[in-house]
Amino acid sequence: MYPWLRLIHANLALLGAQRVDTLAITRVRLRVWPNDLDFNLHVNNGRYLTLADIARMHWFMSTGVWEAARGSRAIPIVGDALAKFRKDLRVFQSFDIETRMLGWDHRWGFLEHRFVRAGRVLGVVAIRGVFKGPDGPMEPSALLSSLGKPTQSPPLPQWIVDWNAGCESLSQLLRDEEQETGLR
Repeated sequence: MYPWLRLIHANLALLGAQRVDTLAITRVRLRVWPNDLDFNLHVNNGRYLTLADIARMHWFMSTGVWEAARGSRAIPIVGDALAKFRKDLRVFQSFDIETRMLGWDHRWGFLEHRFVRAGRVLGVVAIRGVFKGPDGPMEPSALLSSLGKPTQSPPLPQWIVDWNAGCESLSQLLRDEEQETGLR
């Protein structure tokens, strides 16, 4: 089940708060609940993606990106996600999710969510996503310019460049397979 109450709680905390820069790190403090666990009694790998959703919405709201996107009648879409797990999160432990925008290209925005406890990074979820409006995907630079932010991305880390290329290769492979089978 989707943790709607956590999402609401994380964003209610922003009422009256100042907007932060789109390149700033935002933090959400959460706690592990029994429904987050798998059979190994640690946070389920799929739950990391769901908790990253909460942190991403918090980042959207904190930076004003959500308001700008809604003004364009655009909704956020995750195209791809990458997860790295380093250490267990166990029941009732509290932790922070630190979210930051790493950069963007002509189509995708790249965000990183770090799961942190006692100063240690326990896991990372990275996403590449778009805002889809009535006329299709919005260019990240167009969305950022509507906020009065710079439209030039900071240099992307090499691991993001490599991952993005891999995602594009897989997408092309799937399109080719669909074309061969007549589905496209």
